[in-house]
Amino acid sequence: MSDFRPEPGAHEGKQETRYASDPDRLFLPPDDDLAPNRPGEALRVRLAEQPRARPALWCARLLGRRPPQDAWHRQLLGEQAVGTALDQLAADGWYVIHSIPLPPAAVIGHLLIGPGGVLCVGTHHVRGARVRVGEDTVGTGRGREPQPYVRECRQHARRAAYVLTRGCRFRVEARPVLAFAGAADVELDPALRDVRVIRDERDIPLLGRLGGVLAPDRVERVYTVARNRRTWLRA
Repeated sequence: MSDFRPEPGAHEGKQETRYASDPDRLFLPPDDDLAPNRPGEALRVRLAEQPRARPALWCARLLGRRPPQDAWHRQLLGEQAVGTALDQLAADGWYVIHSIPLPPAAVIGHLLIGPGGVLCVGTHHVRGARVRVGEDTVGTGRGREPQPYVRECRQHARRAAYVLTRGCRFRVEARPVLAFAGAADVELDPALRDVRVIRDERDIPLLGRLGGVLAPDRVERVYTVARNRRTWLRA
């Protein structure tokens, strides 16, 4: 790892002044701009459309059935925790875009862009669970089917690299990162080498120390391309 520290005052007003001449950013329609997305934006929309408090859902819970809204809410808590920590990396020269839609129905939880490159962050809320991260799947306890979170994280990173390389017209690598919120313990398979694992949202600041991958002008270009919703339509 290499440390990156911006020059004093380097970030003051940079989005509005230093790169205001970039026409792709200057003329980006508000409806196509993903930069304002909050952590868990896609889940917020889904929960607003199908609230957790409907009478039918309460009846389902009484009968021992867990409606999907409960899982969405737990996932939203995780994305909020991780996303808030990622937002704090702005002081070290990083941008983060939350809830990037991928066709037909996938979502990149967080895309981190900065001196250490492009990191595609998948978040999972696993409150109190003892987590086992394998080469392709994640187990969160006895009796629970392992989930393909590692595989999905790789796939999202590959799709992001393809789209951003095409949009930027220079090669962009996107590295997969798997972040957990609320885990009691996280055990990693020693064979897992291509996916970075964040055991707890409190470890997010470690990502801010990465550097030596993207020059400042390329950070800005990747961010401009990535924040445009239309960039991702053919991902």
